[in-house]
Amino acid sequence: ILKHIKTGIPYVVSPIYVDYSEFDKKVRGGYAAKIARIFGKNTSEYLKSMMRWLKNGEHPGSLDYILKGHKKSIQKVLNNSKMVLVNSTNELTRLTADFRIECPAEIVPNATDLIEMEINSPREGVLCVARIEGIKNQLNLIRAIKKTDLHLTIIGKASPNHLQYYKQCINEANDQVSFVDHIDQEELRNYYSSTKVHAMVSWFETTGLSSLEAASCGANVVISEKGDQVEYFENDVFYATPEDVESIKKAILKAYDVPVSTKLREKIHKKYNWKETAKKTMEAYNRVLN
Repeated sequence: ILKHIKTGIPYVVSPIYVDYSEFDKKVRGGYAAKIARIFGKNTSEYLKSMMRWLKNGEHPGSLDYILKGHKKSIQKVLNNSKMVLVNSTNELTRLTADFRIECPAEIVPNATDLIEMEINSPREGVLCVARIEGIKNQLNLIRAIKKTDLHLTIIGKASPNHLQYYKQCINEANDQVSFVDHIDQEELRNYYSSTKVHAMVSWFETTGLSSLEAASCGANVVISEKGDQVEYFENDVFYATPEDVESIKKAILKAYDVPVSTKLREKIHKKYNWKETAKKTMEAYNRVLN
């Protein structure tokens, strides 16, 4: 982004600001955890970028980033933008606290497709749709499921930088757990509409897009309170603590034991659909153009 903004063309930023700091300090092992505890999240993210460059050839994209560091680079991108389109009030609060942003901001919520279907069709099992990596917390979800008699289906690819974590998940799983690689949206919708509970007790989510999608298809939802999710889901889901396997188990069993509800689905269809998101996005761009 630093490279592109040198053109001088006015631009708008959709940040999707994920904070890895709690996960890095509490869960991630080795040098990464020590760096996070000692230096804080911005230095930690900078060093992770440098390591990805050295290890996997993922170049940061700009010499400016290497010279400025992580925090000053983000501040430059944000404060030279004409507008920031955040996904929630909470995301704006976090960005302002961490980077002291001074540019205009508009809230443009994330969204999901409107899906018309009969939600009371037969449903069973627990589903988790997410890239397989530590911050998504599939390992503790697997451990929680093993304390029940339910079946868990995990859909998603292993993150290239978290292959060791993926191996841990495979080794921890028993016959109650199935893994499905990345699939297209149509097939994914079939999974959403036939599962009783979608569980993604992440260490951080700005929205939890797959949780939105699952709820839109009528599934009961289990999430954590980390990140910006509470602003979207309020009291219409079941909450669990990421590091507490027993808490995850209890939330899943509660969600499994109650009928699926239309309340959250109707709210999502009304507030968090792409038509509304497109409208708010267009309004924001028109403000910039004018």
